[in-house]
Amino acid sequence: MDILYFYKGLIIGFSIAAPVGPIGILCIKRTLSSGRGYGLLSGMGAATADALYGCIAAFGLTFISNFLLQQQIWLRLIGGAFLCYLGIRTILSRPLTSPTQADQNSLLSAYGSTFFLTLTNPLTILSFAAIFAGFGLVSIRGSYSSAAITVLGVFLGSSCWWVILSVVTSLLRNRISLSGLLWINRISGSIILGFGIAAIIGIFSLTR
Repeated sequence: MDILYFYKGLIIGFSIAAPVGPIGILCIKRTLSSGRGYGLLSGMGAATADALYGCIAAFGLTFISNFLLQQQIWLRLIGGAFLCYLGIRTILSRPLTSPTQADQNSLLSAYGSTFFLTLTNPLTILSFAAIFAGFGLVSIRGSYSSAAITVLGVFLGSSCWWVILSVVTSLLRNRISLSGLLWINRISGSIILGFGIAAIIGIFSLTR
């Protein structure tokens, strides 16, 4: 029976990660500018945060989810401001002729930034709660082994998407000219900036 929960977790993790949002745009941009390792680590940061939110939903840790939802205004403000910073930085960055050599600090930064950005969207917990209910997984809250195997599936499903995205993007990099990379920086930076502004504007609807 646990293997069924694992497969459901895989589907949930993949479906949560796959819609292209600011993290996806950031992963693509980092893969194109700095290589597959940067893009993959960026995605893995998001996958870890997805697994953490999945853990909260699977184990029924309502006190944590309630706290995050209560603080969502501040979390969304911080996350939106960080997205604006990343967007502006991306727009102004110059493309490199070849991927840079990865170092430990920059890889940790790539991982940590997307982990942080994903966590600053507490509404993700509502998505997990709804999907868990739709998949009939509410009952696993009484079983630690079933909940754990489901969360593992969520993490691996999300990770699978980020591996696919970073690998496919890296294969396309050599076909893009330097001027093309410059425009990708401008467009992706503008999109990320737009997500940041939208997140901040959305706060006003929460305060009414």
